[in-house]
Amino acid sequence: MQATARGDRQAFARLYELTAPKLLGAGVYMLKRRELAEDVLQDLFVKVWHRASEYQAERGGVLTWLYSVQRYLALDKLRAQRPTQELDEDMSNTLAFEGPDPSAMAMSNDMAARVHKCLDTLTDVQRRSVTLAFFEGLTHAELTQKLQTPLGTVKSWIRRGLVSLQKCLEQ
Repeated sequence: MQATARGDRQAFARLYELTAPKLLGAGVYMLKRRELAEDVLQDLFVKVWHRASEYQAERGGVLTWLYSVQRYLALDKLRAQRPTQELDEDMSNTLAFEGPDPSAMAMSNDMAARVHKCLDTLTDVQRRSVTLAFFEGLTHAELTQKLQTPLGTVKSWIRRGLVSLQKCLEQ
């Protein structure tokens, strides 16, 4: 990440190669639509290129930081989609389906299956915390209320869950 922060294009390309498939899978899981996940992934890496110097290694791993930035971008994308969602549903019967090609769907389905499998390796509280935070978009404050647990504990569950997910997805 330090090399990317210095403008090293090869380091940035390597970062993309190592993390993009995992991030795309998580994006498809969060957004339920591959094209939205691809948009968020592109926005994420543009942001990383311009703001890699903001990464703080002492606060967590690179992949954890990327997931966090991706989560906020995905939530923004979902919020932007809400006003048009009703129109999209009304027009769905009149418009031809233009979905992603089958091989792309198979890849995203495979990644989603891997994410689900890795989620199953987490403890119950870690899985629930990560799912609520990253896939349902709850803030830490909302999680503390929903789980009736102190903020520090919720953050620990999420952090440990993300570390375990990262290790599982890297296998």
